[in-house]
Amino acid sequence: MNETIFTQIMDIRDSERVNMFDIPSVQRVAFESGFYELVCFIEEDRAAYIRFILTGEE
Repeated sequence: MNETIFTQIMDIRDSERVNMFDIPSVQRVAFESGFYELVCFIEEDRAAYIRFILTGEE
């Protein structure tokens, strides 16, 4: 995970628009926000995304 993806995750989390465990909704909000890197990251490494949400480990 790079700084861009980290920032995008934090932006979506801070918006409180979606439950961060609702992955399809996170991807929708990311896409609507122009966070295409995050959309691709979740598709390519969903386990890393979930691990980060659960533990904060990058």
